[in-house]
Amino acid sequence: MDRKKNYIPFGIKLFASYMLLTIVPLAILGYVANMVLSESVRSQTESSLRGTLRQMEDNIQYKVGDTKRLSDALYYDTTLARSIRHAEAGWVSYEATKKVLMPKFWATLDSTNRKMRLSVYLKNESISEVYYTADPGTDIVAVKNRFFEMLHLSRIENESWYRMFPEEKYGSTLVWMQVGDDAEHGRISLLRRLVDTSQATGLRDVGMIRISVFLSDLFESVDASKLIRGSALQIEAMDKQIMFASGPREEAPANWKGMPVDRHLIIQDHLPDLGYNLVAAIPIDVLESGSRKITWITMLVCVLSAIVIAAVALTVTRAFMKRINKIIHILQAFSQGSYSKRIRYRGQDEFAQIADSLNALGARTDNLIQEVYLTNLRKKEAELESLQAQINPHFLYNTLSSISRLAKFGEVEKQHRMIMNLAKFYRMSLNEGKTIIPAGNELEQIQAYLAIQQVKYGDRVSVTYEWDAEVNRFMMTKLLLQPFVENALEHAWKGDRIELAIGAKLLREDSGLCLEFWVRDDGIGMPRERVEELFSDRQPVRRGYGIRNVHERIQLYYGAPYGVRIESDPACGGTLVRIRIPARRGMEGASASVDELLEGQAGG
Repeated sequence: MDRKKNYIPFGIKLFASYMLLTIVPLAILGYVANMVLSESVRSQTESSLRGTLRQMEDNIQYKVGDTKRLSDALYYDTTLARSIRHAEAGWVSYEATKKVLMPKFWATLDSTNRKMRLSVYLKNESISEVYYTADPGTDIVAVKNRFFEMLHLSRIENESWYRMFPEEKYGSTLVWMQVGDDAEHGRISLLRRLVDTSQATGLRDVGMIRISVFLSDLFESVDASKLIRGSALQIEAMDKQIMFASGPREEAPANWKGMPVDRHLIIQDHLPDLGYNLVAAIPIDVLESGSRKITWITMLVCVLSAIVIAAVALTVTRAFMKRINKIIHILQAFSQGSYSKRIRYRGQDEFAQIADSLNALGARTDNLIQEVYLTNLRKKEAELESLQAQINPHFLYNTLSSISRLAKFGEVEKQHRMIMNLAKFYRMSLNEGKTIIPAGNELEQIQAYLAIQQVKYGDRVSVTYEWDAEVNRFMMTKLLLQPFVENALEHAWKGDRIELAIGAKLLREDSGLCLEFWVRDDGIGMPRERVEELFSDRQPVRRGYGIRNVHERIQLYYGAPYGVRIESDPACGGTLVRIRIPARRGMEGASASVDELLEGQAGG
């Protein structure tokens, strides 16, 4: 029972093993593939973003370089520097302004189409100032697009940025800075000195160049929409001041740097000419959306693969289990004593070989059982015939003595009945050598036997029949009741009279129809030890041999559930013998002899 309780079918083990050996490697492969592909997608996305940022930086550098180129046109123009230094008040100053300065400034502005203001601060105050005026708060650059102005250096000498301007290194000293109203109007200026190199003693400062451009123009390429959705860009000064920002409104411009770093990928590149940093914030969720897509695709492929593998495993397992179950069923049939079942497999594989071996084993075992069964049957019949051979002469001798006595006293009628009953008894005992007879014949044989005994004992023996006529429709083995009747007449006397009751009835049980016969007497009874001794193999050979012979013959013919049961009480007297066999008729109840059964076995 414990073994059955913990039983795991082989099919489940086979299916689980197959799935384990395929799903686990598949899961590992899917995990590794997902990691590699996701990392590859993220790396490619990040590389693409960095490439886009480099393009932005290149564009910024181009515009920074373009602005520097405009300043170079003035910085390296020795004619311009000499004209500024040598201009005098009056006509000379006017000529320098009209013919040299203004044309050069216009030429510088005309070399570009960008909005800008060129402001030249001159130390030589003999040159007249040229400038535009606008209402307070008005961005004159936005109105004029491009223009220049000439102003005296004295206007900015007290400005902090001018006082802190670095010492001049020829060709390299320049600063990008927001001065004046630049911050107010979103501009930034390129600041650079104007120097005169014509003096052998060194460089002479003749003025200051200021080229103001819009931050939106300079950082036109800084567009967060060129990155992935949800990204933000900003230009930071060295003091972390936000100079320009592009991205979602709620994060631009000033609050942008407060974005949660744990949810964003921060990429920062330095803009060397400006001294600023280009900072990009890329949302990790969006950045990894491609990775998640790869993950879902990988999971889908793994799940579909697992389903296909499971379907294949289930098909293979069912195919194996179908064959194994056939083997199990035939083995179970063998364990229950049925060796007639056979199995067939197509092909020449191991299952077919097992099936052939089991079929051969079943056939040989079945033949052996039939041989043993028939041998035992013959043995029992031989024992019965031997018993009858021993009983019948004595019975015949006593009967003939009674007939002789009847003849001597002239009781012809009784003599005649006894002779007829004796003939009838022997005719039914022989029964043409058949073992299986109708139940009615058994009753007639008992009646003939008791009729003979009643002639012998007279009215000292009384018999009651409780025989159900429905029983006569069924077949039974012969000589089941006679040994018990004979035993009662020999051993059960209690005084000089004995009463017998012989009956039969049809029982309807869960297992099917059964026949129950009984022989009851009112004699001295039998001790329980004697009853147990009758069915024991250790009993003396001759005592109760006929009773035990009947019990064993019943079990040999019909199986262990059937047989003889004796109920007796010496204290109260009387013995009841019950004989139980299955109700059979037709082919099952054919009155065949053992030889006929052997012939049928050989023919099959």
